[in-house]
Amino acid sequence: MKKILVTGGAGFIGSHLCRRLLDEGNEVLCVDNFFTGTKENILPLLDNQRFELMRHDITFPLYVEVDQIYNLACPASPVHYQFDPVQTTKTSVHGAINMLGLAKRTRARILQASTSEVYGDPEIHPQPESYWGKVNPIGIRSCYDEGKRCAETLFFDYHRQHKLDIRVVRIFNTYGPNMHPADGRVVSNFIMQALRNEDITIYGDGSQTRSFQYVDDLVEALIKMMNNETDFIGPVNLGNPGEFTIKELAEKVLTLIPESKSKMIFKDLPADDPRQRKPDIALAKEKLKWEPKIDLEAGLKKTIEYFRGKI
Repeated sequence: MKKILVTGGAGFIGSHLCRRLLDEGNEVLCVDNFFTGTKENILPLLDNQRFELMRHDITFPLYVEVDQIYNLACPASPVHYQFDPVQTTKTSVHGAINMLGLAKRTRARILQASTSEVYGDPEIHPQPESYWGKVNPIGIRSCYDEGKRCAETLFFDYHRQHKLDIRVVRIFNTYGPNMHPADGRVVSNFIMQALRNEDITIYGDGSQTRSFQYVDDLVEALIKMMNNETDFIGPVNLGNPGEFTIKELAEKVLTLIPESKSKMIFKDLPADDPRQRKPDIALAKEKLKWEPKIDLEAGLKKTIEYFRGKI
């Protein structure tokens, strides 16, 4: 049994990870400032004696004793991370420094949840970990993109300078239950609009592509990476290489919600919106013996049922 800290543990991905870690018999300390996470996500876990919840913002130091740290804390949807861009950057940078300091003091292994956004609007397709990215450093998405890039820098510098035991993963578009209904991400947007018979809003002509990973596949990969005992520390892409246009996603959602009266409408593409996004997961297959198992239709069905319960 390990004592495991999950920052952002009441968020979408964090709540699934907390549940899985408890199921495996660990003690879990869930830390969240509830900017985007909700107590509702972790309500089923509160009666577990091995689960502890702490309201805390990781831009301030944290003094606890733990064996492992999953650093997931940061708003991840454009609506939320652009609401307070300075705080978003502070969460990525100051938060990383504080969590790395905690790991250094306790000699804990620490995993950084980085993002496919470090690749920006990529010139290479699909994106391998060796690609350095094409990111606008002064755009409206930069608070998140550059914040996560800086966090990766800090993790590797702490590893080189202080011999810290780190792991870095780059998470591609992930969806599933516990997503915030109003987070502005494309899967939750389309499902909520279809269930409410509202127009489905597509930005641009819908030809831009994304790859969609169901949350259970991601949690499996996070745990595999954390507990990987080789010298492989990442970064490693975690995503589903199945590639769909945004328009195809909208059509699939409408097919799975046949009662919906929604129609697709098209609006201007936001600034710095990537045209293509698809992970090269050869490294994850080789080093972690992992690849996603849940296809888009199966995952969407589970996600739609969750959002039905929200309406």
